[in-house]
Amino acid sequence: MTANERAVDAVIETCAALTGGDVAQAAEVIRTKYPHAKPLKKRKTFTRKEQIALFMRDGFIDRYSGERLIFPGVLCILSATLPEVFPCHANWKTDETHQAWWDLFPSIDHIVPLAFGGTNDDDNLVCTSMKRNMAKSTSALEQIGWTVHPPGKLEDWDGLTAWFMNYVGSHPALLLNNDVNDWYRALKNFLEGEHG
Repeated sequence: MTANERAVDAVIETCAALTGGDVAQAAEVIRTKYPHAKPLKKRKTFTRKEQIALFMRDGFIDRYSGERLIFPGVLCILSATLPEVFPCHANWKTDETHQAWWDLFPSIDHIVPLAFGGTNDDDNLVCTSMKRNMAKSTSALEQIGWTVHPPGKLEDWDGLTAWFMNYVGSHPALLLNNDVNDWYRALKNFLEGEHG
């Protein structure tokens, strides 16, 4: 019997108990057969440097699809330089933000959701697109038929981080844009830490 079948059966049994007027029995069914488990761990807020470290570790590959992703600073440059054709809304309004912000923006996901016992440990974290992160939500991979792909290699794909650093170096006025500046400083600090 699958987890879904067990959950549905527990709800059916609970509804039958309620129909029979036995609220205590209904509560007992939920308590024993489909209990609510509060997560013991809180979601971690990742600094930009921590995000970059994970994106680099995974080679800017969406670990759920195997597809390439783009360093966020690059998307910031495109939106700052080409706002009419590559718009971005501060609150990510879908009708005012280019689709690339969902399709290509890397984010960090918990393979096993915290709500179901996952941890903030590195081996439970993967790089994935914002779109897939939102689609997965708190689902277990088995529930949605996803697998974890191997990480990429930075020598094959660096998410355009080298382009970003070179372009900003040639166009320093971009650093007046807060988002570009934040990603630039975080990437620079990360790279200096790697080689320093």
